Amino acid sequence: MGWHSRMSRHFSFSAILLLASGLSAAEPAVDRAAADRGYKLLVEKAYLPPDFDQEVLDAAWKNWPEPLRSQAEKASPEDRRKLAFSRYGLTPRPNDPAKPLQYVVDDAGNWTMNCFACHGGTVPANKQGPDGKGGTTVWPGAPNSRFALQTLTEETRLAKAELGRPFSRMDVGGAFIPLGATNGTTNAVMFGVVLMGLRDADLNFDAKRGVPKMTHHDMDAPPWWHFKRKQMLYIDGFAAKGHRGLMQFMLVRSNGPEKFRGWEDEFRDVFAYISSVEPPKYPYPIDRELVVAGELAFNRVCADCHGTYGKVGRYPEKLVAIDDVGTDGVRLDALTPAHRDAYGRSWFANYGQLDNVTNPGGYVAPPLDGIWASAPFFHNGSVPTLWHVLHPQERPVVWKRTETGFDQQRVGLEVESLAQLPADATAGWQRREYFDTRAFGKSAKGHEFPDRLTADEKRAVLEYLKSL
Repeated sequence: MGWHSRMSRHFSFSAILLLASGLSAAEPAVDRAAADRGYKLLVEKAYLPPDFDQEVLDAAWKNWPEPLRSQAEKASPEDRRKLAFSRYGLTPRPNDPAKPLQYVVDDAGNWTMNCFACHGGTVPANKQGPDGKGGTTVWPGAPNSRFALQTLTEETRLAKAELGRPFSRMDVGGAFIPLGATNGTTNAVMFGVVLMGLRDADLNFDAKRGVPKMTHHDMDAPPWWHFKRKQMLYIDGFAAKGHRGLMQFMLVRSNGPEKFRGWEDEFRDVFAYISSVEPPKYPYPIDRELVVAGELAFNRVCADCHGTYGKVGRYPEKLVAIDDVGTDGVRLDALTPAHRDAYGRSWFANYGQLDNVTNPGGYVAPPLDGIWASAPFFHNGSVPTLWHVLHPQERPVVWKRTETGFDQQRVGLEVESLAQLPADATAGWQRREYFDTRAFGKSAKGHEFPDRLTADEKRAVLEYLKSL
């Protein structure tokens, strides 16, 4: 899905989240009824065929490695479900903890992925978790930085084979297209390329068109609370926002043009919901004097691209040339001008009526409100903390995160830094627990603008970013 818009600042899904975000009741709001309908549609209506059913998920533990498999075997069904949620990066819904936020579960027990699979994560909270460490809060619209799509698909596919169940589109597609080389990131861009490549401008399926050339790489999901701030979709800003563009994930063979047109009004509500998502408030103490110094340094070095904040803040939505930003260029090159042009001429872009950029030449600097809660950073998720963003030469080569740990000092994921992958990380699920910045499309290089700051200014800017 896309990641921007500029509508209201009201999070209509939950009054609790509204209070947590520190919003004023006087601030303008989107249509609350429409936003609530949009959320309900995402968690209750299946727009795709199911990925697996409850029996399959409940049997997946039999394919887990030891000692987790033995732990699951001895566990109660409820505890085994918690283990599955932990292994695959799933979270309970804030208003219905018995169900996963990331999947629609129908009365027959069928599980169908929704948009929260990538955009429904947790944020740190000032409370103690079950492990005695810092707790978290489920935040719809936060990046799901733990989603283990490849591992989930592989292990439920094995369970289906053992139970004699037919394979789904994810099982078949995942055998040919990598779903994600690191937990928390996915090959989402190429999913869109292959699905759009088999459709004409009216969204008619045409197998004769053939699958276009693909450049597989992983992307980190952006936070939905930036949606309202943007006019153009995606990290390269090539496509104008619109409710139709949010529907691209439904491009499976069974969904023809008539379904897209029939669901269009529903996605106006989904658009309203995404536009209502607000960033969480930093839950730990902040040095307010340091914030003042940080704002001055930020406005001098960073604001030209990332904007200013507060009551008179502005966001420029500036596209920065790839030679200037210097971050990994695989994502920019992976989408060809032909693909961008085909999208711009399609139903999704109102047949050319919406703005479309076929050769953007760089990446759009994102807004930074709530940035503290959206680790890891950069479009490929290669940088684990804001401290590492501000200290380019100190970024780890290989890193592995703890499950839910938050590094308050460096502001981001709690990680173990390594020089290389461990020799015993041989299985696919093991390798996906590590982020290797030497891999294709995963470089943590570039964005060296913070080096214009002094050491004291970097410390102050880090404090300032907590306050956004």
